[in-house]
Amino acid sequence: MSTTAAASASPAPRTARSGGFTLLEVMVALAIFGLLAAAGVGVMAYATDNQGAVGERMDRLAELQRSRGVLRADLAQVAARRIRQADGSPARSVFHGARDGDPGALLGFVRRGWANPGQQRRPSLQYVEYRIADGQLERSTRPVLDGGMSGTPQVLLTGVRAAHIRYRDHGQWSDGWSGSSEAVPEAIALQLDLERIGALEQLFLLPGSGG
Repeated sequence: MSTTAAASASPAPRTARSGGFTLLEVMVALAIFGLLAAAGVGVMAYATDNQGAVGERMDRLAELQRSRGVLRADLAQVAARRIRQADGSPARSVFHGARDGDPGALLGFVRRGWANPGQQRRPSLQYVEYRIADGQLERSTRPVLDGGMSGTPQVLLTGVRAAHIRYRDHGQWSDGWSGSSEAVPEAIALQLDLERIGALEQLFLLPGSGG
């Protein structure tokens, strides 16, 4: 076979591909990038929403813990001391504990340990009231024990949908405080129905009528 025939039978050399991408490849790459970007935005949005929900729940639990701490500190220092009302009449008992649906204060009592950094001429006893008003657990105090009026209430807990309280006296639980007028309960069980938390019961021990 001649050299000319052999040369014509051999395959033609391929043309080298120039640099860059075709339009189709660019479109495919852009589509993939768009899908990845959309997925990333979705993950970030979910993480942000979840972080916000967790933050709100942590703030809610912190509010609950603060209110529990204040209430526990007050009840742990209850004093069996009868006060006089603003009109001068004596209170019916040394401890006021409401039943479900009763108007007015939920709890009312005298506590010891009222701090006096300014060394004012006053006792270390202080009258404290707790009440549920407009879906809030409020705490108020009186500047004087006898004949005083409660000051501006301090909001301890918000989002209170309902409250139920029980009192323990001589080993028995009741829905209303009906013990001796000179005694305080042995313990209190406070059940609150709270927004974003639900029903929660807290138990508080008291020092007793002689404490």
